[in-house]
Amino acid sequence: MGLTLGIDTGGTYTDAVLVDAGGHVRASAKALTSHDDLSRGIGEALDSVLAVADQPIGLVSVSTTLATNAVVEGEGQRVALILVGEGREVLERGGLGSALGRDRVEFVAGGHDGSGTERAPFDSEALEAAMERHAGAVSAFAVAARFAVRNPAHERRARQLIAERTGLPVSCGHQLSGALDAPRRALTALLNARLIPLLTDLIGSVRGLLDNHGIEAPLMVVRGDGSLVTAELALQAPVETILSGPAASLVGARHLAAEANAVVFDMGGTTSDIGVLENGEPRRHREGAVIGGWRTRVDAVEVHTCGLGGDSEITLAFAPPFHIGPHRLIPLSQLAARVPGVLETLRVQAEEVVLREHAGRFAVRRRAPIGGPDTLSRSQRLLWDRLADGPLDLVTLFAEQTRQRALDRLVEQGIVGLAGFTPTDAAHVLGWHTLWSAEAAELGAAMLIRSARYKWGRDLGTPQAFAARVIDTVGEDGARHAFMTALADSEVAPDGVPAPGARALIDRAIGARPPLSAVNVGMALRWPLVAIGAPAAAYGEAIARRLGTRCVVPPYAEVANAVGAVIAGVVQRVTATITPLAGERFRVHTAHGISTLSTLEEAWAWAEAEAERLATRQAELSGAGDISVSSERSATTGHADDGSEIFFEGVVTATARGPALNA
Repeated sequence: MGLTLGIDTGGTYTDAVLVDAGGHVRASAKALTSHDDLSRGIGEALDSVLAVADQPIGLVSVSTTLATNAVVEGEGQRVALILVGEGREVLERGGLGSALGRDRVEFVAGGHDGSGTERAPFDSEALEAAMERHAGAVSAFAVAARFAVRNPAHERRARQLIAERTGLPVSCGHQLSGALDAPRRALTALLNARLIPLLTDLIGSVRGLLDNHGIEAPLMVVRGDGSLVTAELALQAPVETILSGPAASLVGARHLAAEANAVVFDMGGTTSDIGVLENGEPRRHREGAVIGGWRTRVDAVEVHTCGLGGDSEITLAFAPPFHIGPHRLIPLSQLAARVPGVLETLRVQAEEVVLREHAGRFAVRRRAPIGGPDTLSRSQRLLWDRLADGPLDLVTLFAEQTRQRALDRLVEQGIVGLAGFTPTDAAHVLGWHTLWSAEAAELGAAMLIRSARYKWGRDLGTPQAFAARVIDTVGEDGARHAFMTALADSEVAPDGVPAPGARALIDRAIGARPPLSAVNVGMALRWPLVAIGAPAAAYGEAIARRLGTRCVVPPYAEVANAVGAVIAGVVQRVTATITPLAGERFRVHTAHGISTLSTLEEAWAWAEAEAERLATRQAELSGAGDISVSSERSATTGHADDGSEIFFEGVVTATARGPALNA
């Protein structure tokens, strides 16, 4: 069977691992993600691990947070949303209108009712006119029809016409979710269409590099529920890769730590993802993942994301003396180690009698503007041109005129990145990290201490004392978020939001507030904290200590996402819904159409057989072998006045599982 190759492309790092047939990591590597050209960062990580490959590669699997980041940051290509059988009022529900942003929307007659019966004929002429208006201005189409989960005929017809006429990708709501709630299905289809070019770029980069290395193994992608699909299917539904990275991290944590029940804390450079393992399985969202404030219909692991990472910005304040996150900076220690001249600039700034505003901060180009530099405003273009030769400190950049607003806009768009003091630098000051420049980190800490003394009259002590306080605050903030994750869906923190008074008690339990005079407040996790991610070793113990539990930092914790990418198996779930019709008949609804049966038992049997057949087929298409399938029934019933039972709806959920072929 050979080796399996796992790749995880995150917002900060790209990881690669080689795993043998016994599930043991043979080699691992990390590289900085190159947003302007993904193949550069991926290639660096691949070159490192493939240099020690002594067997053929039988399978390649990829996980990524790029889809999640794109939704959160509002990125993606322009698309057109076609709503069939819906009125404008649908835009006011579920945040669909707000989510549209610059994208176009068209309303076409058609749609079905709750039983799957056509409400109005499909208006193909209106669709033709819509395609004529938008085909040259969008990169994809999204289609959502009224009650398409009960009968997908009109969505399928629209998809066929758009594909034939424009050749552009088409995202249909019924293919992404079998649940009702038209606005959320439309939103999911919209996000899916936006993400198609992004995932195409990622998969194309990986395939090109595999070709260069002569690797012909199947290519799989991790979905947001932690299962695998072929790259071809992932390209049809890229929205399902939302939370792909966090899902892979949970699977990898389970494998590396050998803990069936645990709270998993995955700290990256920009954010931390916190999830729960119960009986060896990641806890999943019941209502669909929430990304960037939008509630989608994507089946995904339940992960709480917070703006706390090794590269989080540290902002001075009065009380408390500083805040950590949510924005990301390039650590000074990293920039000084990679760019000549940065360390000398820090030395000069730190020795000046009067500390300059913006001292200890740098700007650096991150990626080229979409559409080229000519799309930038005059002020933005001036700043962009000044950075052509590499990073520049903000003192020099703003020497003639402060253009803070222009710089902020470039940073918001991801075109320019900022560098400054971060928790990663604090770890270098304390000697916990030695990868980059400890002197640059210490100079950055010293300048923040001087700034706090000047602005707020606060004494933050020596660079070592300040760094220790930063690490302690990371532990405090991390523990608070971990408790919120563990308490989600309870009466203490429904939907992850603490009930009134609960936040104060949690803060006292982790030592973030003074104790009460007459009451001891205590709280601890029953399960261990599994800390993974690049900064896990530095901060995991600090977080676990406040949670009153043990910390597990497994081997290869820093590349757990990439490990999870190859350890995961294929899982496909298909639902079939039964609804009653007049004349004591019953209708079974699936994504492939409708069937009418004479009795309820016949409907149950048909729904179960069809759901299992479709789930098995999807698992085969997803690249699974040795497939096993199971199904569950659930019914919604009531009682008539005479006490007899009334059947309202039945749902069969079939689940097909199997390892990836060649794994």
